[in-house]
Amino acid sequence: MHLNFRKSLFILPNLFTLSSVFCGFYASLVAAQATSSHELYRASLLIVFALFFDIIDGRVARLTRTQSAFGIQIDSLADLVSFGVAPAILVHTWTLSVLGDVGLFAAFAFVATGAIRLARFNVLSMRNDGSPTKPGKYIKGLPIPGAAGMLVSLVAADHAVSGHLSGSPRLVLVVVLLLSLFMVSSIPFRSFKDLRLNVRTFVLFTFALGSSLFLALTWHSAFALGWLLLSYMTIGVVEGTLLVGRRFRHHRAASVREQCDDDEAQAGDPDERSRLA
Repeated sequence: MHLNFRKSLFILPNLFTLSSVFCGFYASLVAAQATSSHELYRASLLIVFALFFDIIDGRVARLTRTQSAFGIQIDSLADLVSFGVAPAILVHTWTLSVLGDVGLFAAFAFVATGAIRLARFNVLSMRNDGSPTKPGKYIKGLPIPGAAGMLVSLVAADHAVSGHLSGSPRLVLVVVLLLSLFMVSSIPFRSFKDLRLNVRTFVLFTFALGSSLFLALTWHSAFALGWLLLSYMTIGVVEGTLLVGRRFRHHRAASVREQCDDDEAQAGDPDERSRLA
């Protein structure tokens, strides 16, 4: 039996993707049955492992040049389980359940907006023939792994401070709804697919690594994760605001130029001058 090594490479990234699904599925079971802060922390760690496998599968696919439309679809389905359903169950069991139907709606809103965001990503990531496009510098809307990471960091931080954060369910509700809105927004967030080593990148990387290590050593690693994700979201909002302002200025300048061209054309047309006279 002849084994096609090239075709067998397509299995490798999908194995990492399925590992992410397993971690998300297991985290959902643990979170749904959790009766203590330790079990919720365990579920949050499983989602962190899912994040790790999600990062690896894309890198492996690019290194082995095995990107495919099938890979995009299965990766999105895996993300919905690991970073949509699992974090929603986790945060609902943790603190949103005390809000009744409101907490249930917020948890479902996180899953629903995550599904919408993934569906939009799939549409924008494929050409008309179904083949995947080249990743761009920006992606529209907050990636669902980043939103899940924020919720996980809250649960892990609550475990580190002996449950003090779980006493603020309304604050957590606001965070969940904001993350849901960010996922379906049109804010451009960096994909880091075209990351180049230069002075600016080195400074940002050094600052991010140094501040994260400080928080991890001083407080807890969960605070470092939350800080990194919060910084990522802040950069996205600021850059998105600047891009919108830049596009508005370009559009306004283009409108002014068109108006000037029309005025010049009318001034140079004898028939038009006689008609106006």
